[in-house]
Amino acid sequence: MTIIRRATAIGATVTATACAALALAPAAAAAPKAAAPKAAAAQYNGACGSGHSVVNSAQIGTKGTVFLTYNSATGKNCVVTVRTTPGKAVHMTASLGFASPTTTVTDTGYFTTYAGPVYLDARGLCVTWRGEISGEVAGKNGTNCGTLAADRH
Repeated sequence: MTIIRRATAIGATVTATACAALALAPAAAAAPKAAAPKAAAAQYNGACGSGHSVVNSAQIGTKGTVFLTYNSATGKNCVVTVRTTPGKAVHMTASLGFASPTTTVTDTGYFTTYAGPVYLDARGLCVTWRGEISGEVAGKNGTNCGTLAADRH
């Protein structure tokens, strides 16, 4: 019996020592999960021309970006849809419009790099704009409203 008790006593001592070591050891920090790489957004390509500055944009998934630009000297907005990675021609759209009176200008077709530019004189008005690349669509409705009320009747 003594041997069993002794083995039990030794086992208890080893267990107690191991538990104490674990309690005193610093907690292992959970390794941070690697964030999924964010798709690089397409860069504005200047297709709207001189005097146009990007005033809004929307990423079209990982496929590209639609850009809304404005030229304060002419009062014209412009939309261009740019692919992140140019390649084989795919269906793309660049569209720009406003609600009153209903006007929409669209460039649609199969393109390797970008769709558009499309222009609309929307000084003083809110615009609705969108881009599409291979079935994925992004854009915004009624944004970038001008501060002047324009008479469009």
